[in-house]
Amino acid sequence: MRRYVTVILGIGLVLLLLVALNAASYVQIEQTPDSEYNPDRSTYNAGATGTRALYDFLRETGREVTRWREAPAALLKNDQPKPSTFVILQPKISYETEEVESLLQWVRGGGRLVIIDRRPNPRLLPDSGNWRISTELKQFPSPDAHPDNPEEMTAGVSLARPAQPTALTLNVESVMPSRFAGLIHIWLPDEKRAERVARAQESAKRERGDTDDDSGIGVGQSEDGLTPAGSPQPPPPKASGNSAPSTHATLASPAPVVHLADYNGALLADYPHGAGRIMVLSDPFIVANTGLERADNLQLALNVIAGGGGLIAFDEYHQGHRATRNEMLAYFEGTPVIAAFGQAALIVLLLLWTKGRRFARPLPLAQVDRRSSLEFVASMAELQQRARSFDLAIENIYTRTRRVLVRYAGAEHNSPRTEIAARVAARSSIDRQELEQLMRDCEETINGAQTSARRSLELVTRLRDVERRLGLRLRAREIKQAKDNFGF
Repeated sequence: MRRYVTVILGIGLVLLLLVALNAASYVQIEQTPDSEYNPDRSTYNAGATGTRALYDFLRETGREVTRWREAPAALLKNDQPKPSTFVILQPKISYETEEVESLLQWVRGGGRLVIIDRRPNPRLLPDSGNWRISTELKQFPSPDAHPDNPEEMTAGVSLARPAQPTALTLNVESVMPSRFAGLIHIWLPDEKRAERVARAQESAKRERGDTDDDSGIGVGQSEDGLTPAGSPQPPPPKASGNSAPSTHATLASPAPVVHLADYNGALLADYPHGAGRIMVLSDPFIVANTGLERADNLQLALNVIAGGGGLIAFDEYHQGHRATRNEMLAYFEGTPVIAAFGQAALIVLLLLWTKGRRFARPLPLAQVDRRSSLEFVASMAELQQRARSFDLAIENIYTRTRRVLVRYAGAEHNSPRTEIAARVAARSSIDRQELEQLMRDCEETINGAQTSARRSLELVTRLRDVERRLGLRLRAREIKQAKDNFGF
């Protein structure tokens, strides 16, 4: 153990040095407070700009909600439950072109896409027929804006009210937006507007039964397209009972519907896209942790997000919470624990490398004698049995028995057998003459008297009987030796 003291102390010193270096170089990262300039709309965030309160409320009220931590392409897979509503909350990571295509393909298949953002990605707002939709910021959030102060966030802002009674404004009387809310613009391009007006005029002419001559002026019309004063007016077209006027049918279009607006403009609109719908709410403050309790903000959030039923998925993939991220490493992120583990692993590898290298000439392996002492006894017994050396076997056993009898009788080691037998007989019930005769027979056999295996076995049996009667038990090793000698 002493030769390893230096190594152990050296390793301990290195570890202490590493701990000291990590402690000295570690700089605690201060938690950056939430800011509207760089908000965190994740459902994991319980801060002012987060949406943890909304997510917990939906879950605790029995709605099916989940945090979607995979790419939008996973929405098209059939090996996992598909959400009915997909919610995008002002993502930190921008959508790639392939991701936008996958998401819109899912919407065209019947999904509900809810976009809550002041300036959403324009690629996520495809045209609805001839109509176009975009958002505009009237006031940009400044870095010194305090989202944890609702009064400051809503200073100088009036309540927004439903533009019309719809399913999205059910039980909503007023909503309190922030002063940084975006405005939704819905318009027709000029060329589309002129084309639609021309089609409407032509349809109206056909319904009145007017025909154009070569000059392009219809009957009953002047060159400026107006009916002259005093001329008889054409009778109005009779409305059919089974169809609406064709002018209205021509103007029909999948135009976005405005559900919520304030004095500046629209805040909530939706429109169809394929078999699904896209909903745009231009102020995340309405669903944020600090703004959810204002006015009827919570009711509006429930109508927009949970109005369609089914599984609701919040996009956490573009908030930086991807499923491929290691949760254990994320837990220790920002601490010196990961660096300490890396340095310890490096030390272990260095020790293994140094222990595996030879710094001198190779030495022969140490030859360790693994044989048991009983192997020698068994070998000697086998030799005695093969050579029929019964006198040696009797000598081994009698010598031990005589030593025990001397100790039992309290005599000297060189005392004659007559004295030993007399003292043993005096202290026990063994006959003196019988014991003396047994000792004489054994000594004669040892001194060269003729004997046989049967005679030797008889003498050993009588010796064991004497030991048993005197209570002088043999050790297990000596019993095994006797069995090896005589085969019993």
